[in-house]
This record gives sequence, structure tokens and C-alpha cells, in this order.
Amino acid sequence: MEERNELYPVFLKVHNLQTLIVGGGTVALEKLGFLLKSSPNAKVSLVAPSFDSQVLEIATQKNLKLIHDTYDQKYLSGAHIVIATTDDTEVNIQIYKDCKEKNILVNVADNPPYCDFYMGGIVTKGNVKIGISTNGKSPTTAKRLRQFFEEVIPDDIDELVKNLNSYRKTIKGDFGEKVEKLNEFTKSLVSKSEK
Repeated sequence: MEERNELYPVFLKVHNLQTLIVGGGTVALEKLGFLLKSSPNAKVSLVAPSFDSQVLEIATQKNLKLIHDTYDQKYLSGAHIVIATTDDTEVNIQIYKDCKEKNILVNVADNPPYCDFYMGGIVTKGNVKIGISTNGKSPTTAKRLRQFFEEVIPDDIDELVKNLNSYRKTIKGDFGEKVEKLNEFTKSLVSKSEK
């Protein structure tokens, strides 16, 4: 049987959620950078005994909360999403267990069995955002696909989206009729060349 990616993609408003990153080293920096690139106004706290100098620099620019301490379950209070990036596997697994007890979504970096979600590749052009997942199998492939889509999606796609939104507001009828009219109007965007 062919393996299939069964992840369900969602786009979270992380500026309305509290994200906790446990760890302050290079992996924390990578996850923080990824999060803030996609969502510059994300609410993020980090807890670690020490922080990479680049994490400290970003924290002052983005007004992030830094907690100079080792992991303790008390830091999960108020968190909606947790990303474990410590270099101690046992601590990361404990973070996972603690999050599961509290129904908090958790990602243990580089340890797929201990992840409720993966941080895949993301392409953003104005209001258009595309998420790319390899089911945790190959972040490098997700990166290459991201680069590909960044090149092929036109920079002015956002103008099209805004115009279609304006057009959508003028369409009369019920939901089904509106969807049908928009589908007809936009089908040329995905038309395939005839062989």
C-alpha cells in the first residue's frame, strides 16, 4: 500500500495564540525565524538557561518574552503551541508528554513521532500563502518546492486576489451560485494546455 500524507493543513492566526519555544540555541533560532518570517506579529515566549546571540537580537526587535531558566511544566501555562528544541532528548520527550496532558499542540524538533504538527515550507505573496509538507520526511524537498513556487507565482497575484474579492462582493445569489460564478470566472487560472 502506498504511503500517504494524512496531515490536515491549517493556517493559524498565531498573533492571537501564545507560542512557547523551549530552547535557546540554533534549532530554536531556526524555528523562531521560520515562525516570524511567516507571521511577524506572532506572540512568542522562549525558555532556556541561555540564548544564542541572534535569538537575543531578534527578541529585542520583536518584543519577545525571554525566560532564563531550564524547562519546567509551569511554563506551559497559557501556551497554545509549544516547540521543543533542547539538545536533551529526554527533556524534549517530557515536554511532549506534559503538553499531551494539557491538550497543547507540540512539535519536538527533529523527532516526528513526538509532533502534533510539522513546520513545513511556506510561500507568501501578499494575501496568498501556500503551505508545503513532506510529512516530516524531507525538509530539504519542502525547501526546494518553496523556492520553485516563489519563482513561478507572479508577484502581482495579490492584486488578482483583491480584485476577485471585490468581484465576489458584487455577485448575487446563494452560496452555491456564487461559487459557480467564481469558478467559471477563475477557471482560466488553472487551465491546462491541450496535448
